Amino acid sequence: MKRLLLTISLCLIYFLSPLQAQSPKHEVRAAWVTVVYGLDWPRSKATTQQGVRQQKAELIEILDKLHAANFNTVLFQTRLRGELVYPSPIEPMSSILTNKVNGDPGYDPLQFAIEECHKRGMELHAWIVAIPLGGKRHHTTLGAQSVTKKKRNLCVTYKNEHFLNPGNPDTKEYLLNITKEIVSRYDVDGVHYDYLRYPEHARNFPDKYDFQRYAKGRTLAQWRRDNLTDIVRHLYNGVKQLKPWVKVSTCPVGKYGDLTRYSSRGWNAIDAVYQDPQGWLGEGIQDQIYPMMYYKKDNFYPFALDWQEQSNGRHVVPGLGIYFLDPSEGNWTRDEVDRQLNFIRHTNMAGAGHYRVEFLMKNSQGLYDELKENHYAHPALQPAMPWLDNVAPSAPTQLKVTKNRDGYTQLSWNASTDNDKGNAPRYTVYASNSYPVDITKAENIIATQVVGTTYIYSSILPWKEYTHFAVTAIDRYGNESKAIQSK
Repeated sequence: MKRLLLTISLCLIYFLSPLQAQSPKHEVRAAWVTVVYGLDWPRSKATTQQGVRQQKAELIEILDKLHAANFNTVLFQTRLRGELVYPSPIEPMSSILTNKVNGDPGYDPLQFAIEECHKRGMELHAWIVAIPLGGKRHHTTLGAQSVTKKKRNLCVTYKNEHFLNPGNPDTKEYLLNITKEIVSRYDVDGVHYDYLRYPEHARNFPDKYDFQRYAKGRTLAQWRRDNLTDIVRHLYNGVKQLKPWVKVSTCPVGKYGDLTRYSSRGWNAIDAVYQDPQGWLGEGIQDQIYPMMYYKKDNFYPFALDWQEQSNGRHVVPGLGIYFLDPSEGNWTRDEVDRQLNFIRHTNMAGAGHYRVEFLMKNSQGLYDELKENHYAHPALQPAMPWLDNVAPSAPTQLKVTKNRDGYTQLSWNASTDNDKGNAPRYTVYASNSYPVDITKAENIIATQVVGTTYIYSSILPWKEYTHFAVTAIDRYGNESKAIQSK
């Protein structure tokens, strides 16, 4: 039966127009903002006041453009290779900000990014590069502040690159200390781990001593998989103890393993890099997973469906290789991405991630325009996480709508009575010309993640003037209250 459904799904995908998949009310729409080497941001250095303003303006431009296309999730690179984008005693601040190791850019880039995302109703997930630390030259520039100097026992060298050693039990504590610092100090919505894996086909990775000491009869492959799973489990539980609503995710290799009818061609998570992300999903130590599915056709669809079938109800958000739309990167045509996005919706996956944001900003092959005008034409709310909490907050009350002479419509309401520390509800505003407003339809959403109990709506286009409004409360697990409707 699974084979039949897969065959039907794969056949349909070649005939379905991207416009046929209706915009859902709940969907993850994510983009990776890459900081390493300044690939996406920043392009300028914060060495003067003008430089600080320019650096901030560059990020605002990215976020404005994502918001205009109804993106709701920003995967913001927070830890690079042994460097951070916020001030910390654990690791130095990245020189990409100021051209100087641990230089002071005059502001906290992570705090700024969080505030600007939240202003636009978007979540920010702190993207953490976990295991690789970069080359020897890189750590020479970091000097005594390098983790290879401060925590020498945690680090190994393989093919002239430094790595944290997953076989050392203290590695998980080191990564958790960084994670706790981020989650406790900042109002992040998620933590997103990248490169939480061994190097590719690294049979000669220098962990022989640790294997002999800790393997306890396991094969090398199973011991390495268990090491990574132990790290993932430790990080997940550590985050949940601090702020249980903060989402924990990874971006594993895009193919878990060989399928009955399709080969992974030697490149998969379970064998090539010793990841067991389907095991992580089954154990419930992931809230979301962003498999890096930078493939086409039969290298994409069956493997994407495999992730969904093994999701254990968690959010599967395939990462799409939109960089291949650029002629300098690959030979993709945009219909490849269109079909993948359509397939994701028709198979009820949680959404899609776009790697990386530069190719949205450049509107490669018109992809940004297609998303803004069609595929993401309406806003979407974050999918709920019922495995963490499934109780909706109380509804707001006493909605008042006041239309001003200058064309603005002001909404105000009494707050939801739920206020669980940092999980205080935010609000979604709906509008239509029918009463009551149908809050099941994405096209009726006009604002998300509203903080506070007022909202001002201004209709730029005459056909977007509304006569009826509704407001709901949503907690940070994605549970939505009943609506208060305007009369």
